[in-house]
Amino acid sequence: MQIIKTKMLLKGILTYIPGACNFYARHTSGTNSARYCYSVWLRHLIMLHKNGLSTNPEVIAELGPGDSLGIGLAALISGADKYYTLDIKKYATNKNNIKVFDELVNLFIKREKIPNEAEFPYIKPFLESCEFPQHILTNKRLNEALNPIRIESIRDVLWNPDDNNKGDIRIAYFVPWYNPDIIREASVDLVYSQAVLEHVDGLINTYETLYHWLKPGGVVSNQIDFHCHGLSRVWNSHWTYSDFVWKLIRGKRIYFLNREPHSTHINLLKNFGFRVICDIKIKDASEIQRKQLASRFKNISDDDLTTSRAFIQAVKESG
Repeated sequence: MQIIKTKMLLKGILTYIPGACNFYARHTSGTNSARYCYSVWLRHLIMLHKNGLSTNPEVIAELGPGDSLGIGLAALISGADKYYTLDIKKYATNKNNIKVFDELVNLFIKREKIPNEAEFPYIKPFLESCEFPQHILTNKRLNEALNPIRIESIRDVLWNPDDNNKGDIRIAYFVPWYNPDIIREASVDLVYSQAVLEHVDGLINTYETLYHWLKPGGVVSNQIDFHCHGLSRVWNSHWTYSDFVWKLIRGKRIYFLNREPHSTHINLLKNFGFRVICDIKIKDASEIQRKQLASRFKNISDDDLTTSRAFIQAVKESG
């Protein structure tokens, strides 16, 4: 454990060397695979349906798309019209976006089964069935969405995101995205993220901004991972470090783990006027003892201490 801590500290300190931060933030992961993006989007869609929420959002926003805009492109292909994508740094490139887009179109045309945990073991939530959701994306709906003229419009806007003269289709890539005014108030139907909110600094401002963007009745759909993300073999070891040591471990990286547990997200949603519809927690036994917790986490609940992942959907209340 001490060897691992020393390595983590060394990596953090190295980020203070000019240019080193760029090395640590060269890429994210996952969204350069069309099958991954297809699987993620259909999971969010299926859970919307299961929870009695709208499965036909016209305007969507994504936090932290990563190496491609693939998850949002899957949403556009299946019927959405406007896609706002928000990141701390621009990782996605046109070349990669087009490649993923064309592969996604083929997956939807073929009504491919949803790639499961055997192919992507860390994608959550688990599904009861990985069959293509024809009860949601009916042949009529999907055939209209896959109209060749419409698909070509999406491809054109993807190549030229500043050209909004392609009918109803719009893609806007905001980097960085901290200003809530970049998206009009009460204009978005769905905001989603996949293993992103555990990295976001300033969660209070983030949830307040999501509330600002969403229409009354709009939905947030977030998969959040509370693991230490490979920093240690012990999944929840990141709660054992003092704030000072953690600051050294983070160094000057532009993003890192915020270490906030599950209850922080639930409380912020409720405080800002969301009604939590779905809260699926994945539990893992704690691999640390309470006496090992840093002072900041001494009073963490047993529930938080053993919640390793959660899939949360919540609705913006109209009142």
